[in-house]
Amino acid sequence: MWIIISLLVVAVVLILLYLWCLKGRAGHPRLPELRRWNYAHRGLHDAEKPENSMAAFRAALAGGYGIELDIHLMRDGNLAVIHDSLLSRTVGVDARIEDLSTKDLSRYHLAGTGECIPLFSEVLDLFAGKAPLIVELKVVDGNQVSLCEAACKLLDSYNGPYCIESFDPRAVAWFRKNRPDVIRGQLSENWMGRKHPLPAVLRWILTYHISNVYTRPDFIAYKFADRNTFGTDICRKFWKLQGVSWTLKTPAEFETAVTEGWIPIFEG
Repeated sequence: MWIIISLLVVAVVLILLYLWCLKGRAGHPRLPELRRWNYAHRGLHDAEKPENSMAAFRAALAGGYGIELDIHLMRDGNLAVIHDSLLSRTVGVDARIEDLSTKDLSRYHLAGTGECIPLFSEVLDLFAGKAPLIVELKVVDGNQVSLCEAACKLLDSYNGPYCIESFDPRAVAWFRKNRPDVIRGQLSENWMGRKHPLPAVLRWILTYHISNVYTRPDFIAYKFADRNTFGTDICRKFWKLQGVSWTLKTPAEFETAVTEGWIPIFEG
């Protein structure tokens, strides 16, 4: 009998501990403004306007959309807007964005067009508060501190609405400690059962939001197809954290996400 009671007590303690780990920071006063918008994934891009290009960002702004974009820290400390660290897919060259400097960017054209890799500062100048930004921080080789500091050098003086997010909890935690007023989000998806170099325990932590104990995010940005995990449900329904859904590629996905209360990041 005592063994059963002891096991029940342990189970209850573990459940409560898990719930506490998933707690975020609900109710940020500037979140309602971000909820009013739809967000073009890497800009409103197509064959003529490559992803994360100034042309795609201008098209999104003209269409009345906010944008999601990705930033990397370059060798000279400036920030480039591009998704991949390796440039083989986006530019067709064997190079890494972290090894380049600002003066190099004009040599690299996106998807065979005349569009070059933009600077983050150029995107901020373009939007100038006209529409909100979801800024994804791309941590490479443990450079989260330098990356976050470089982003804040620009964002601290930016007057428009924005939030930051990252797959790397260390970047989100940096903002929790150093810029607590900034809206921050933890990016994730269901990493379990997929081949990935991350250790299994880390994939489990990220899939089920255990890192929230470290980051205490204002929102969770989760892959649309994976959104119905119990950890995600607890974050949204129990702790009332805002959900951001990526990447919606059909009208049906978009309508479902909006109906379920997710902030939509769409493509196409």
